[in-house]
Amino acid sequence: MVGKPGEVTTTAPAGTPAVGDPLTGTERVLADVLAGVVQVDEVPVDSNFFDDLGANSLVMAHFCARVRKLPDLPPVSMRDVYGHPTIRGLAAALSEAPLPSPATAPEPAEPAPRGSTARYLLCGTLQFLVFAVYCLLSGFVTARGYEWISAGGGPVRVYLRSAVFGGAVLIGMCILPVVAKWVLVGRWKETEFPVWSLAYVRFWTVKVLLRANPMALLAGNPLYVLYLRALGARIGEGVTILSRTVPVCTDLLSVGPGTVVRKESLILCYRAQAGRIRTGPVTLGRDVFVGERTLLDIRTSMGDGSQLGHSSALYDGAAVPAGQRWHGSPAQRTDVDYVRVAPADCGTPRRVGYALLTLVRTLLVQVPLLVGGAYLLLGVAPSLHVLLDLETRHVTSARFYAEALGLSAALFLGFVVAGALTVTVVPRLLAPLVRPDRVYPLYGFHYSVQRTVSRLTNIKFFAWLFGDSSYIVPYLRTVGYDLSRVEQTGSNFGTELRHETPYLATVGAGTMVADGLSLINTEFSATSFRLSRATIGPRNFLGNHIAYPAGGRTGDNCLLATKVMVPLDGEVREGVGLLGSPCFEIPRSVERDSRFDHLREGEELRRRLAAKNRYNLRSMGLFLFIRWLDWFALTVIGFAALDLYGTAGAAGGPLIGASVVVGLVFSVGYYVLVERLLTGFRPLEPRLCSIYDPLFWKQERLWKVPAAHLVLLDGTPFKNLVWRLLGVRLGQRVFDDGCAITERTLTAIGSDTTLGAHSKVQSHSQEDGTFKSDHITIGAGCTLGAGALVHYGVSMGDGAVLAPDSFLMKGEEVPPRARWGGNPASGTRHA
Repeated sequence: MVGKPGEVTTTAPAGTPAVGDPLTGTERVLADVLAGVVQVDEVPVDSNFFDDLGANSLVMAHFCARVRKLPDLPPVSMRDVYGHPTIRGLAAALSEAPLPSPATAPEPAEPAPRGSTARYLLCGTLQFLVFAVYCLLSGFVTARGYEWISAGGGPVRVYLRSAVFGGAVLIGMCILPVVAKWVLVGRWKETEFPVWSLAYVRFWTVKVLLRANPMALLAGNPLYVLYLRALGARIGEGVTILSRTVPVCTDLLSVGPGTVVRKESLILCYRAQAGRIRTGPVTLGRDVFVGERTLLDIRTSMGDGSQLGHSSALYDGAAVPAGQRWHGSPAQRTDVDYVRVAPADCGTPRRVGYALLTLVRTLLVQVPLLVGGAYLLLGVAPSLHVLLDLETRHVTSARFYAEALGLSAALFLGFVVAGALTVTVVPRLLAPLVRPDRVYPLYGFHYSVQRTVSRLTNIKFFAWLFGDSSYIVPYLRTVGYDLSRVEQTGSNFGTELRHETPYLATVGAGTMVADGLSLINTEFSATSFRLSRATIGPRNFLGNHIAYPAGGRTGDNCLLATKVMVPLDGEVREGVGLLGSPCFEIPRSVERDSRFDHLREGEELRRRLAAKNRYNLRSMGLFLFIRWLDWFALTVIGFAALDLYGTAGAAGGPLIGASVVVGLVFSVGYYVLVERLLTGFRPLEPRLCSIYDPLFWKQERLWKVPAAHLVLLDGTPFKNLVWRLLGVRLGQRVFDDGCAITERTLTAIGSDTTLGAHSKVQSHSQEDGTFKSDHITIGAGCTLGAGALVHYGVSMGDGAVLAPDSFLMKGEEVPPRARWGGNPASGTRHA
């Protein structure tokens, strides 16, 4: 059964609001508006919006949008609706709220200036040249290096030369962004400049080199802190930074001694808004704690000993006083203590020793194995005489392609098998070395073991392969999850799932988890860490992008909405829904459409689940083939360049670099074609259906199309070209600094819009066993802040601004040039 998203599923009760006092003017207006939304003649003023009228959050978002258009009433937000779920209660709450006035209303957002197409094209040309030069230089260095290695002869000389060459390349890749930053920019200062300008090209060049820098892999290592200092950041002693997102404007970052920054935190020191880049300082005092999945906007500060909790954000200009604890988006004061592990002895000698051991292991073990191992492996591989023969040109022979096919198949199969063994066997051997609920100092043996377990068990390939299907459950059990007695739904977990250790992750029976769950089961201070069990109760539903910490105060039968901040204080919540950051309670059944419940039980469930399993199995096989085909094509491109290199003389090195450019162009075009073929070159349609409906299975299949390569195009005009090829209705000169769009053909974005880094436009929601999708329309000149998420059914008027880390709920209508922010987002405060 398929319906339209947002339609009310229960008929409103008949009758009039006869009992009680006569209607006030506000009650009458609100009742008339709601009656029009739910399409009934009258609405009793004491009827619960959700339990009695059968409305859901999408319907009530439309109600809020209509109320906001009435000039004689204060604006209504979804938080107001959940807090006062009757007409009478809502009217009483609004009567106490002041009417908007010119003195108190937020200033309209500044209009985005109309961009210059000529400047846009010139910027794209310069960016392509920078990328091409980098690839050509890399190709030249790689070719000369492997020539030198191959001339060594014997395993010992190959190892020594691999160590020298690989170490030199690694050090060069680390130094290049530092040199580029100081040469192109100098010292970052608080300023602003338009996107697509020459100043932006310099900014983008430094940002891309930083993001391609292997030092980001050393987040959580003292070497990472030293590297940020080399880039100009002012960082004190004893600082631990676990986030891999490298700040761009590093001179504007100041971090006091003893501070810890958890992973997946965004501290960029710049923001993109209204077609301009604005840089600004971020200042963290001594002994500060910054939680996981937090965002600190420009011109923010935290005093000595202060804390910012998980899933929180500091907006532009916000300051946390010394010693205070804040959480939420936007952050507000709290009594919750987020530092829950005792300190340990972790002095400077320990940090220096750990850094030196990392250098030795990297330069003398990992790099030689990677560089020399690849060379030796190809040398001993059978039947590769044509691919490795550089004396004669073979690119036109059939044997060349046959060997490339065999090599790519062997490499792909080896990757899958070796990866499966690495994920399931090695971490299990290491895990007993670190005991739960015991405090260990950072930068020691136990810390190294824990980091190894975390990295190996978080390999994304297998969650991508098995996610959104029944097969994710046995995979997670094999990895180490405690899934108790699973009630198989066919969609128990999505394709994006992270943890710090799988052996202390418990998920109850009947629970369903959407994409983006991060289990925080390791607690950190600036000097110590401790493993703790993170437990999600039975019969829960978790929306997208949730950080669930150990000690989360939720129990059975809870709905955790998208981007919710999981509470760490108070009583254990059961049988309720939680929304927002900081969270507040909503009805558990708000997000659930009961019309499909008959498909989730008995013989009907068994029949449809079996059909879904067969479909998902075919999808898994299809995408393994699709990804191998990409490997095969890239193998052909790479060895074709190598074949031409042998007879090209001085031009051989640039040919290797050119093959990188060709390979990227091929992969982008290839996966565009794959997605369009899967959709039959037709746009998606809004859906309201069960997850056991074949229409959902077809949509679900699209989520497996790889898109990681699009990160290379962030901040360039080429990203817009790809979005258009994928079906996004895109205006001119859109600035995309790293946005993800899940349903491309359901999305429309106007000209000169700014899409912030790590933002997301998601035109669907899976709520328990129901799938819903609808269009999203973002007007011209709009801004989505960094880390913001826009849900389905949303429309944003021209020039509207959504603040960083905000969650714009389904069905919301943002007026033109309005400033919205928060989780959930509303327009009642400055963005």
